[in-house]
Amino acid sequence: MEIYENAALVVVDVQKGFDRSDFWGRRNNPGAEENIAALIDVWQESGRPVVFVRHDSVEPGSPLEAGTEGNGFKDVVEERRGKGVGPELLVAKSVNSAFYGEPDLDAWLKGAGVEQIVVVGIQTNMCNETTARMGGNLGYDVLFVLDAMHTFDLEGPFGWSQTAEELTRATAVSLHGGGFARVVATEDVVSAVA
Repeated sequence: MEIYENAALVVVDVQKGFDRSDFWGRRNNPGAEENIAALIDVWQESGRPVVFVRHDSVEPGSPLEAGTEGNGFKDVVEERRGKGVGPELLVAKSVNSAFYGEPDLDAWLKGAGVEQIVVVGIQTNMCNETTARMGGNLGYDVLFVLDAMHTFDLEGPFGWSQTAEELTRATAVSLHGGGFARVVATEDVVSAVA
């Protein structure tokens, strides 16, 4: 696996509000934060660009509502912000895709000559998947680090529901099989950077 010299790590919505299991339900992948931390560390050490994305929810009562404690980054991210030698960007958004935030992520990446993005964060099948799909549509080489993210069990239409694990597999198959992104593992990405 090749990680470009200026590949951008896009860290999506690693916010305290996602710790509210009473609101979100059961999550998968308890090791996600540890893997996210490892990737941020290796990116910052290598001088590659890191993008921190924050979801500023406009839904009243959301655990991610702008201005609330839950809107803040989890410690694993907050204690690493500003510590790298490479460029860093904070994007605030109120929709699923990091490409529809402020400042304009696509413009920033293109301005820096970035052609490859590596997506990690929360949630796998929501903002991460939407960001990866849009990144692929915009022409980026997208890597989707499946073990550096998590999601929650979910109920859908017709009485259907899926576990976080089932949703993760469906997302991975759709993105990888559909050519939107390459689904990869933290260990392989860290090795490729190091």
